[in-house]
Amino acid sequence: MREKQPVILSVESSCDDTSAAVLRGLEVLSNVVCSQQIHEKFGGVVPELASRKHMANIVPTVITALTDANINLEDIDALAFTQGPGLLGSLLVGGNFIKGLSLGTNLKFLAVNHMHGHIMAHFLNQEKNPKFPFICLTVSGGHTQLVRVNASNEFEILGETIDDAAGEAFDKTAKILGLDYPGGPIIDELAKTGNPLKFSFTRPKVKPLHFSFSGLKTNVLQFLQREMKQNSNFISENINDICASVQHTIVAILLGELETACEKTGIMEVALAGGVSANSYLRDNFTSLALEKCWASHVPDFQYCTDNAAMIGASAYFKYLNGEFGTLTDKPNPRLQFIS
Repeated sequence: MREKQPVILSVESSCDDTSAAVLRGLEVLSNVVCSQQIHEKFGGVVPELASRKHMANIVPTVITALTDANINLEDIDALAFTQGPGLLGSLLVGGNFIKGLSLGTNLKFLAVNHMHGHIMAHFLNQEKNPKFPFICLTVSGGHTQLVRVNASNEFEILGETIDDAAGEAFDKTAKILGLDYPGGPIIDELAKTGNPLKFSFTRPKVKPLHFSFSGLKTNVLQFLQREMKQNSNFISENINDICASVQHTIVAILLGELETACEKTGIMEVALAGGVSANSYLRDNFTSLALEKCWASHVPDFQYCTDNAAMIGASAYFKYLNGEFGTLTDKPNPRLQFIS
């Protein structure tokens, strides 16, 4: 007889999306995400506004997740929340909610590292899960890392960004181009009809397996300033080609280091995770490179790429099996280390 799987209620509130999910084992029964549109007019997330919105959204989001899953609190075996990294005010809302619920229900809870959640998202509702060990290229708005995943609770950072993350490069480029926030998805869409080889941009000179995107941002800005002096309509006339060329450069940098990591380690199981893994050009080129190199490649379902509570529940599930339960002294940590 199949062993009963734990039912876990998880919440994610690290930035500007309030999310709640219910998982039975690694089966997603519900995954509700409540996005905050208020930040668009400011061109970026305003931490104080984000935390206020989380406070308003957390209860109805959790209720909706339980309703969609057709699960009562009495059916829940454990709770989970994002401990960090993220915005302190936002993390406090999710963490304090789960701690309060834990006290009221006598349920144990699990404190989850947000970035571990992105990696463990590969095990959600997947027919083909990564086999340990595997290399994961984790790319989000605040992080760009190459991680060797030896087990569900054993991670090794092979390399990471020394300044801006890839997601920041997308968003800052979009801002320079006068595009709305968040800029990454807009660049992705505009680039589909552009020439990725039309313009050439700088690539960083850093030690192998590491990344740097601050120089690219500066290069794009200086390039546009030069061109605008000669033609004030340069951006509007070339917006698709600019987006395609910048995107091509970012993706080439990411996949170049991933290829190096696989060559150095000999690992043929590769995975792509994080919010930027939703980028269609990155996904397509990752898949093509995997076929060329005969890698076993893995990318989470699109809905589990951006911030969501299901990925937090997936990481919590493995922590549950290992008995890694949290205590009331586990404080939200905006600078939580990937490996503690």
